[in-house]
Amino acid sequence: MILRFQNWTPPEIRDGEPTIYQWIVRHTKKFSLGYKTDIGAFSYINAENGVIIGDFVQIGSHCSVYSVSTIDNKLGEVWLRKGCRIGSHSVIMPGVIVGEDSIIGAFSFVNGNIPDRVLAFGIPAKVVRPLTEDEIVMHKEERTE
Repeated sequence: MILRFQNWTPPEIRDGEPTIYQWIVRHTKKFSLGYKTDIGAFSYINAENGVIIGDFVQIGSHCSVYSVSTIDNKLGEVWLRKGCRIGSHSVIMPGVIVGEDSIIGAFSFVNGNIPDRVLAFGIPAKVVRPLTEDEIVMHKEERTE
């Protein structure tokens, strides 16, 4: 059994400054970090309109999470629900909810909601299939609650 979160402690998060893990949050007052989360290096989170990251969420390196987009003037709170996993180099756009235990494949562009317990990827991200019970159980065994 892998206990990736066994000695987890939350990082100190200062607005616009890299954490010890080399990821950055802007607008920290509207940012919520869940218990035993793992965010990869060089990821950027803009929480101007709220970003809520649930417990046991994993975000790969070089990801971007936006609650505001100045390109198309979209805005909205982003929710990454408990146990979801975001592959490296993915982009999550304003107003998106990624469901509990769902997996987003690497290099995906997520501009719509993703339901619980599915595999989704692509540009834009589309649901490919539901996760199997074995996949869900295996992921839950990796964490300690």
